[in-house]
Amino acid sequence: MKSSFLTLTAMLCFLVPPGVKAQNAQQETHLFNLQECLDYANEHQQDQKNAKLDIQNAEYVIKEQNALGFPQISGTASLQDYLKIPSVSINGQTIQFGTKYQSSAGISVSQLLFDGGYITGLKGSKAYRELYQRSYTRTRIATNVAVTKAYYQLLTNEERFRLLDANIAQLKQQLDETIQLNKQGFVEKIDVDRLSVLYNNLITEHDNTAELLKLGIQVLKFQMGMPVTDDLRIKERIQDIKFAEVPAAALDTTAYRNRVEYGILQSNQRLNELDVTLAKSEYLPKLSAVGSSAVQFMNTSFGNLYGNSLPSTYVGLQLSVPIFSGFMKASRIKQKEVIVLKTRNTMDMLKNSINLEIDNARTMYATNLKSLDNQRKNMELAREVLRVSKIKYEQGVGSSIEVTQAQTAIQEAEGNYVSALYNALASKVDMDAAYGNIK
Repeated sequence: MKSSFLTLTAMLCFLVPPGVKAQNAQQETHLFNLQECLDYANEHQQDQKNAKLDIQNAEYVIKEQNALGFPQISGTASLQDYLKIPSVSINGQTIQFGTKYQSSAGISVSQLLFDGGYITGLKGSKAYRELYQRSYTRTRIATNVAVTKAYYQLLTNEERFRLLDANIAQLKQQLDETIQLNKQGFVEKIDVDRLSVLYNNLITEHDNTAELLKLGIQVLKFQMGMPVTDDLRIKERIQDIKFAEVPAAALDTTAYRNRVEYGILQSNQRLNELDVTLAKSEYLPKLSAVGSSAVQFMNTSFGNLYGNSLPSTYVGLQLSVPIFSGFMKASRIKQKEVIVLKTRNTMDMLKNSINLEIDNARTMYATNLKSLDNQRKNMELAREVLRVSKIKYEQGVGSSIEVTQAQTAIQEAEGNYVSALYNALASKVDMDAAYGNIK
């Protein structure tokens, strides 16, 4: 049995892919602040990588369109063995056309001289390139928002963990003192039990917060595009984060211009307008210069096929003029014009939406800052209540219930403070995004 287990273990180790074996060896340790997390995400986050590839692909699409204006050259070659030579009967006589063996080779060249659609395509290259660059910016902003919020969540959990550590140390000391007083007969067993319940609850919450910290690190690494096997550590603490002043209530009606979403719509509108021009260009003629050179070989014997050649060469112009298409082009133009009008309406709606979002974000940030200040004051008051309750209890003029209630109140106050802290930080991020300050 032992031999079989060792054999199976050896087989599993052998079957592990080399990349998996090397993964632990390639594990890296990172010590980052917020800006370094954002810089790492801008280089490694998968959505941003794909957005950069979209920009590269757009450049190739533009080159493909531009290539239509370059000379188009093609070559041909053929070889035929007529098992039955084409023939025709004239006045009872059979006349054959051609010979048993025929071969030809040639080259043709065309150069576009005028095409309204091609000219419109050249004009659209800038707008097409700009559209994908702005799409990349939108992806980068979304990544920065997600990374920043995950980072702030981690910092607030660390602050909660620190507060719990301090509470546990204080309550453990109080519990030990109460146990000694109970042994001496000065307090009842129920006083010890009340504190023990509080202490056990704190330990449980402490352990849960420790798990949340581990999960928060993993979430932050995921948002950054960092391998979850890497070791990420944070330089900053919550005290290092500064809150900005609440912007003035006066609404900037031109703030929408700072938003990349509006820029993307502008690029789309420009492309839609060019699409109308492209449809109208179908009424215009197309002119190309053409040329061809070929050589033909014919013989009844394959061995002598290439003994004689029949060359031919020509150059010329090719003109294509649209005359009537059953009003199809006119209908297509009207469709494109409707799309332009719809996009214009969408832009107007987006302006209002952005202005509303800015106003709401500013209000939420101001509200959350006030809430944070109130919760901070509540936490300080709860600590003072606990201090006074302990003094009264030690002097025999207060009850253990007061101490227990004060201890419960401070736990609740600290929890509310940490929640208000994250809400204020998250609303700060939302406000920066609404104003277009995140690039």
